[in-house]
Amino acid sequence: MQAIEISAFGAPDVLRLCERPQPVAGAGEVLIRVAASGVNRPDVLQRSGAYPPPPGASDLPGLEVAGVVEAGDAEAMVQAGLQVGDRVCALVAGGGYAQYCAVPVGQCLPVPEGMDDVAAASLPETFFTVWSNVFDRARLQAGETLLIQGGTSGIGVTAIQLAKALGATVIATAGSDEKCAACLQLGADHAINYKTQDFVAEAMKLTEGRGVDVVLDMVAGGYVAREVECMAEDGRIVIIAVQGGIKSEFNAGLVLRRRLVITGSTLRPRPLAFKSAIAGSLRERVWPLLAEGKVKPVIHSVFEAARASEAHALMESNQHIGKIVLKWA
Repeated sequence: MQAIEISAFGAPDVLRLCERPQPVAGAGEVLIRVAASGVNRPDVLQRSGAYPPPPGASDLPGLEVAGVVEAGDAEAMVQAGLQVGDRVCALVAGGGYAQYCAVPVGQCLPVPEGMDDVAAASLPETFFTVWSNVFDRARLQAGETLLIQGGTSGIGVTAIQLAKALGATVIATAGSDEKCAACLQLGADHAINYKTQDFVAEAMKLTEGRGVDVVLDMVAGGYVAREVECMAEDGRIVIIAVQGGIKSEFNAGLVLRRRLVITGSTLRPRPLAFKSAIAGSLRERVWPLLAEGKVKPVIHSVFEAARASEAHALMESNQHIGKIVLKWA
């Protein structure tokens, strides 16, 4: 099969098209003939040498795919209600940038009715991540306010739509007026241009001094101290990336007085049972919203798989709004 490998750690041009042996589905797995592969920030980190795959995972980048079930563990497929020929999308721990990918059955979800492969490939990584962190870990409830740092990222566009669909008020930050407008079009109640506005002051003003209930933070670093300042009592900050650095210094007194929770997680190394449970929640709570059109994939650009280096360069430019996807011929 053809695949995209990391020939050496470095800039986007280290990605190259190669030939690899086709994987074989093991116990509890299916083999997917991949039509499209999502591109995500962890892929960029892996390419640069900062995010190695977990033990046992493919060295090929790629954390989400969509395509057709070619073969698999017959008993596991029956239990999951899958059969050869079904169209699925799936979360993977690695190996998504390839024409074939072996995936645990529990991490597969049906492609929503009427959705093409490119759109389906954009779903798993961000939907699994947002559900796990915003709704399971941070326990966002209807009527609460969510502040999303980076509303036009793949994670951001998903979080805006899911939070709104499930009854929350959404404030999103973005780095330009154009991106702020995109956040509002996606359903955010308010958008803050973090380059021209102080998100702490704006968040407090928008909540009439109460503060926000949940923050989805992809920056960390110095942002944590500022987020602590704009939290409501019993607020929760959930950190899912550290683009602003791994060290934070914040007012612990505010954490005590407001009874705040600062937490975080990474999804890739978590066990199959954990990821399968998220898949079950998504199928029950979110897939109907996709079928009804209340939540939609947001695709910025599609590249032929051989142009993966261009896709990575675009992601690193931070000019995109929504997801970037690779398409296999």
